[in-house]
This record gives sequence, C-alpha cells and structure tokens, in this order.
Amino acid sequence: MTEIGRLITAMVTPFDERGAVDYDQAKRLANALLDSGSDGLVITGTTGEGPTLSSEEKIRLYAEVKEAIGSRGAVIAGPTDNDTAKSIELSAEAGAVGVDALLLTVPAYNKPPQEGLYQHYKAINDTCGIPIIIYNIPSRSVIDMSVDTMARLFELKNIIGV
Repeated sequence: MTEIGRLITAMVTPFDERGAVDYDQAKRLANALLDSGSDGLVITGTTGEGPTLSSEEKIRLYAEVKEAIGSRGAVIAGPTDNDTAKSIELSAEAGAVGVDALLLTVPAYNKPPQEGLYQHYKAINDTCGIPIIIYNIPSRSVIDMSVDTMARLFELKNIIGV
C-alpha cells in the first residue's frame, strides 16, 4: 500500500464542453497536484462531484488516475452511497483498480442511529479490506457520528482515520 501522506488534496473532476468526464485532463491534473507537493488525492469526494457521477465514471476515474500517478501518491476514493450494499460494491471495485484508501461519508439523508452507522462502516470494513477514512460531515449528512461510535470503529482493522 502506498503511504497516504500528510498533504491530501481533494481533486476536482474535470469535464469537457459536453459535460462528460475528461479523463485525460484528470490525469494531467492529478500529476500536477503531486508535482506541486500533494502526497495524495481524494477522487470523487464532494469537491470532485462524486454525488453526481455514475458508478462507471467513478471506477474509471479511479483506475485512470491511479495508472497515471502510479506509486507517486495515494489515491483515496470517495465511493460512498446511502445504501450499504452499494457502498460495499463501489468500494470493492475501487480496490480492484488499485486505490490506496477509501473516504467514506456518513450516509446522507438516511439518518441512521449510531448502531446503524457502526454496522454500515463495519460491513464495508469486513468486506473490502481497504484502509478507510471516516468522513463525518453533519452539515451534509444530517447526522453526527458520536465519539463513542468512532471509538468502536477504530477497533476495526481497516479504519485508519477520521
């Protein structure tokens, strides 16, 4: 696994004039960000239009950026979905194309209880085997993960940060 590093940039997703993902420009941008000092990149977070991209666009973007940068920097994928099964599927596909870690937000809109949050992350942890960074963002997800829930999650082998 590539080290995640200290300076991680949330990368925008470039689009062409027709509104399609511009994969070539994404590869150039990823390399430029690493050249300017970033240790790794978050791909398809909210800054990168993650909620608006199809699953196919996300997976292709992870694959193309990882291929373009190789081991020069970490690729941290943002494959979160409200549906735990869909999050597992996207996370596994991201792992299959070589991402170094996952940035998983608390499921937006669903408002699960703390035990539901724990079970959501535990299911992804237990299935995917990829380092996970929890993204607790109550202003977007309408729920705040408690410190107690985070403490329980940090006992799992793949949870590496918040």
